[in-house]
Amino acid sequence: MGTLSEVEISALPTGRYESVLTPERAEEFRRERERARGVFEGRIVWSVNSTAKGGGVAEMLRSLLSYARGADVDARWLVVGGNPDFFAITKRIHNHLHDFEGDGGELGPEEHRKYEAALVSDCDELCGMVDPRDIVILHDPQTAGLIPRLKELGVPVVWRCHVGIDHPGELTRNAWRFLSGYVRQADAYVFSRQSFAWEGLDPARIVLIAPSIDAFSPKNSDMDETSARAILLAAGLVGGGEAPHDPAFFRQDGSTAMIEHRAEVFETQPAHVTDRVVLQVSRWDHLKDPLGVILGFAEHVSPHSDAHLIYAGPAVESVSDDPEGRAVFEDAIRAWRGLPEDQRARVHLAALPMTDGDENAAMVNALQRHAYTVVQKSIAEGFGLTVAEAMWKAKPVVASRIGGIQDQIEDGRTGLLLDDPRDLAEYGKRVLELLRHEKRASEIGTAAQERIRDEYLGTRSLVQYIRLLARLLEAN
Repeated sequence: MGTLSEVEISALPTGRYESVLTPERAEEFRRERERARGVFEGRIVWSVNSTAKGGGVAEMLRSLLSYARGADVDARWLVVGGNPDFFAITKRIHNHLHDFEGDGGELGPEEHRKYEAALVSDCDELCGMVDPRDIVILHDPQTAGLIPRLKELGVPVVWRCHVGIDHPGELTRNAWRFLSGYVRQADAYVFSRQSFAWEGLDPARIVLIAPSIDAFSPKNSDMDETSARAILLAAGLVGGGEAPHDPAFFRQDGSTAMIEHRAEVFETQPAHVTDRVVLQVSRWDHLKDPLGVILGFAEHVSPHSDAHLIYAGPAVESVSDDPEGRAVFEDAIRAWRGLPEDQRARVHLAALPMTDGDENAAMVNALQRHAYTVVQKSIAEGFGLTVAEAMWKAKPVVASRIGGIQDQIEDGRTGLLLDDPRDLAEYGKRVLELLRHEKRASEIGTAAQERIRDEYLGTRSLVQYIRLLARLLEAN
């Protein structure tokens, strides 16, 4: 059984956002930043989740907490230890919250016992660290069991759920029942959109905060075409040319580093550096539908275009809280191997190294900037940060009309939406629309970038969290 571990956070200068925000957004952020210094003086803002790397939640936390520190807030990040039984149960909960059966296991009394037992040592340690003047933000199903003990100490607690579904079924409600006894005790419940808010929770405690991206992180910072190519060539993600210069990238702290690791790529030969690329970047998760992305491209895009598909995800052994990742990855490889030879030649499956988180992010940045179009053909999605990332890079996106994706994309203007993510022919048709009409694709990409600038940069989330936490502290 594991124990809590603390993630090191560096302070990032909040002033850097002045260069990308509209004047109105910049003034709003300056005002709330000054307010935060007074509200949180002498207090610690604790954030607790289940992994320090792999997935959008960890990326968001690293960014938001670093900027909070840059605003003189004592923000700290802890990760629960867990054990194999615990992560099997929380992955089952995750799947059920999306109304997906997953491993077919139960969520009954025995699972409650194992779930709570795995959190005992973490809870003891956390309660010994937290002062009643502090405030704690707990993220997702893995941390809900910590709420009751923290409330016994009189600590204000926010539970943040990053996953959800627009139309809950019985599996979803079963997961709600499993967690609701813990969750109802929190002072506030944060969801990404109104349709994700659970039935039976106090409406007065429900708060909506959409996820966001950091415009200056290694995954989203400016990168010109030649730098992207150098990184992709060094990482083995494309071939057919000499790197124009060293494969350098900027780390989160602004320092420069070089690409030192290569991706593991399943392919017959690399995509040429000049080939047009259709890209999906996702964890190896059934809900991201890698098989549908691969088969839909092979059957409905490849025969009618010269484009290549790159499906990129993290190296599966690196994501500690996702025990199903390897099985999904192996399913994808089998699907790829089963393609006809001519189709297989234009499909590439990449497992990106996670040894260095900033290096991994730079590879994703380079892939997204190199891609002609980006897809996110998820079956279920809480928000879809990869959509926001691609839109910020002015890429036209084809994505499923589900969850927070439909909040980001206005169909036909800032991207193209799929009404039925399982309709592979429609997926192929929308991708081909962009491949065949470059001017329209460019116009959609430009509008997409402005949409993210207005609504989905990290400063907006920080402002909303400052207002929520200040209100809770005043009430306590």
